[in-house]
Amino acid sequence: MSRRFAAVDLGASSGRVMLADLSDGLRLTEAHRFPNGPVRVADHLYWDILGLYREILTGLRAAGPVSSIGVDSWAVDYALLDETGAMLGNPVHYRDDRTAGLAERVAASVGPETLYDVSGLQVLPFNTIYQLLAEPRLGDAATMLLIPDLIGYWLTGEQGAEVTNASTTGLLDVRTREWALPLIKQLGLPTGIFPPLRQPGDMAGGLRRDVAGEIGWSAPVRAVGSHDTASAVAAVPASGSAFAYVSCGTWSLAGVELPGPVLTPGSRAANFTNEAGIDGTVRYLRNVMGLWLLQECLRAWPGSDLGELLKAAAAERPFAAVVNPDEPAFLPPGDMPARIAAECRRTGQRPPASPAAYVRCVLESLALGHRLAVRQAMELSGRDVEVVHLVGGGSRNELLCQFTADACGLPVVAGPGEATTFGNVLVQARAAGLVSDLGEMRALVAASQPLRRYEPSGDFAAWDEAASRVF
Repeated sequence: MSRRFAAVDLGASSGRVMLADLSDGLRLTEAHRFPNGPVRVADHLYWDILGLYREILTGLRAAGPVSSIGVDSWAVDYALLDETGAMLGNPVHYRDDRTAGLAERVAASVGPETLYDVSGLQVLPFNTIYQLLAEPRLGDAATMLLIPDLIGYWLTGEQGAEVTNASTTGLLDVRTREWALPLIKQLGLPTGIFPPLRQPGDMAGGLRRDVAGEIGWSAPVRAVGSHDTASAVAAVPASGSAFAYVSCGTWSLAGVELPGPVLTPGSRAANFTNEAGIDGTVRYLRNVMGLWLLQECLRAWPGSDLGELLKAAAAERPFAAVVNPDEPAFLPPGDMPARIAAECRRTGQRPPASPAAYVRCVLESLALGHRLAVRQAMELSGRDVEVVHLVGGGSRNELLCQFTADACGLPVVAGPGEATTFGNVLVQARAAGLVSDLGEMRALVAASQPLRRYEPSGDFAAWDEAASRVF
């Protein structure tokens, strides 16, 4: 049996096809990496989904024959298909403003308590539930497929919805992990567009003959934790349960792993989410705006060198200015330095005076966001936390990792940077009988990947003072 697996991993700013080999430990090779970003047409923001699919095929062709393929991506966004399986227009980007005001209208009609009791989901303006209510083409649709399920359909011809990603829609019952049909009907959404659910590890189908011909080989496609955070959390190199995680990329997803949901009034008030994880676990977390703030700053400074900016930021005065990274003004694309400056002025602080000072502001603010989410997750769930695991691209940012340790007052273990890919391929490997359970998956990551530990240091009271300015 081949011990090679392909992971299609689509992030909000880039995508990649990765090849994993479990013949001797766990080794990753990048087959193909490509940019991903929004496309504005007239008044709306879209994903270039056909361009992404073309790049995926290029990556699979380069990866060569494997035992199976898994697909993960960001959450909430979808495509509508007609009765023939044809797509009804490009998927709209979650940062589009078409859902403005819908969360408030739904809460007023259904009740926030009911919504949370059914789905356990945090209120974010771009959740699928609100996107569907803003959808003008709903009456023509036969099926709704979330992004990784859409890619899987194009690869195999089989339709389905993987449960970890379905749990981010606001339309999955958090207790039964089935579509919440009474809520769907109450909202006036068509129940027939929601496809059958799949579990991580389930067979999604074999490659279509035309796809196999185009890439030069054939293999089955397996459902994985198709929400990229579900795959990332599955690869957190933790032992035991006394850990928090921060899956840090364009977004930071910060929380704890639990055996069941937390649906208390306090949890709802804190806007914590209960998303499905691998093996029936719950990813109890809250979204923090993440490295999007830094990415948008860099876009405003063409030609800037991130490495040099990080070195300069380390020498800047601590806590000169901080912001709440989750301010709604930071969500859309645009001039991020100007918006950070405006927020500093609104909170009575002097805006940063240089790019390095902006970088320091962003990283300290993200660390404060991580701290708040980890603290609240511990308090609301009753889970003890002894260490924070920071995985994803942000784990390579040494300054952010140290700030997170300092802010939380807890050790931070950083890595792996490719946690999403590891979670993706290890679910495939388990389906093939090469690993046994979630604990063994995590132990394999810990044994095969370089990790770095950051101990908390500095003046903890200074972090309290900084937090008091914005939270």
